[in-house]
Amino acid sequence: MRNTLGWVILLMSLPQVILAQNLPDKATLLEQMTRANRYFMNKWPDAGAPIVKEIVPGKDLPANIWTRATYMVGFMALYQIDPQPTYLDYMVRWGQGHHWAPAWNNNNTRNADDQCCGQTYIDLYQIDPQPQRIQSIKTCIDQMIASDKRDDWWWIDALHMGMPLLAQLGQVTHDPNYYQGLYELYHTTKTQHGDQGLYNPEDHLWWRDRDFDPPYTSPNGQDCYWSRGNGWVLCGLARTLEILPEEAVGRDDYLQTFKDMCAALIQVQRDDGFWNVSLHDPNEYGGPELTGTAFFTQGMAWGIRQGLLDETTYLPAVIKAWNGMANKSLHENGFLGYVQGTGKEPASSQPVGYDIQPNLEDYGLGAFLMAGREMILLSHTPSP
Repeated sequence: MRNTLGWVILLMSLPQVILAQNLPDKATLLEQMTRANRYFMNKWPDAGAPIVKEIVPGKDLPANIWTRATYMVGFMALYQIDPQPTYLDYMVRWGQGHHWAPAWNNNNTRNADDQCCGQTYIDLYQIDPQPQRIQSIKTCIDQMIASDKRDDWWWIDALHMGMPLLAQLGQVTHDPNYYQGLYELYHTTKTQHGDQGLYNPEDHLWWRDRDFDPPYTSPNGQDCYWSRGNGWVLCGLARTLEILPEEAVGRDDYLQTFKDMCAALIQVQRDDGFWNVSLHDPNEYGGPELTGTAFFTQGMAWGIRQGLLDETTYLPAVIKAWNGMANKSLHENGFLGYVQGTGKEPASSQPVGYDIQPNLEDYGLGAFLMAGREMILLSHTPSP
């Protein structure tokens, strides 16, 4: 009887031992992040140089559009765990090169894509509080929430682009009106856009926009849930919850939605750690895809670290996801493969592959770096 009890105790403790052994150490994680980031910095040494890509043939794109803005969020995540002066200089030059303004230098925009750059402006303001760093983005958001209009976030990507930004402004100004405006915008997206909102409370996943509401389905007849679209949401919720005070309006809603999404997402993770571009139809452009996978890794790792997600359930998933990206996507020179290019659905920017260059790659790197930060912080979080 005593020996049997001993084996039971050993078996009960074994998963934690295995998980601890499989969690990459900080040095490994940092090397992988640094390698990917170095590749991109070498490719774009001028932080403010316009982006010339086939996404808009013949037209220069400002380097603070949503794709580069998402990279900068990830770059700041890398800087927070490895504060290299060259990193800070690059980000400051990027902000200066765009006059600390929203994309297209439009201070009146209500488009969350064009406002996303403000997240890093605010981070840089918190490092060195020069008023010009947040003046334009604050004016832009102030005009937006001063109106009664709350239907601006009609596509779910906007929840990543806009939610943390409004939370940050509330944090630096101590003004709860930003939290109120944030929740009203979010709630409209969740419950009103499309037929009855873009969130399906049964599947706990989001339709990308009203074009994908039922009766639209994937080829297998299931509702179409785009991986990166849901990744935008999960990342936006995690980063917003990290900033919001406990008493902020909407926090309980964000938290429950975050937990419900994680529970749904872990059910459809691939054996290799990735998620497919189509979450409920693995045969719809099936195969590894990095951007959704990185955002899910970021969100789940953050949730474990905060004690919101069960470690025994979710830690194997994030370890498997990170190792999948590091071993299957990350090239020796730092290029990241299996990044789906711009679009809004599984069919966008296909094919996706190890050696295929997406039309824009910066946001994929940003997601990878955000996930890496959470993995490093998770590796220093004591087990409950």
